[in-house]
Amino acid sequence: MKSLVIALVSAGSLLVSVAAFAQSTPGATPVAPPAAPAQDNAAAAPVPGARRAACQSSAQALKGQDKHDQIQLCMAQARLDCLKQAIDQKVVGPQRKDFVKSCAG
Repeated sequence: MKSLVIALVSAGSLLVSVAAFAQSTPGATPVAPPAAPAQDNAAAAPVPGARRAACQSSAQALKGQDKHDQIQLCMAQARLDCLKQAIDQKVVGPQRKDFVKSCAG
């Protein structure tokens, strides 16, 4: 019985690691060339303030410090998502900072 549980846990962790690796490898999606990041980034950036509004609405049921903490976590996640997007699009230098700032709103 013990070896069956170990085998199931091992197989499960192997499947999870394969799925994570498959997500981390770049697909056939073309990446924007570094020469023209401003045009692609302007089209990819969402409406300013949309993420903040989404974070505030997701924490609407909370009150006080819990609401404040939830909004902070949500905005940090939004900035991280924007940074990942900038990295995927090969945006570098001051353009990356501007991109993340405009994307996260």
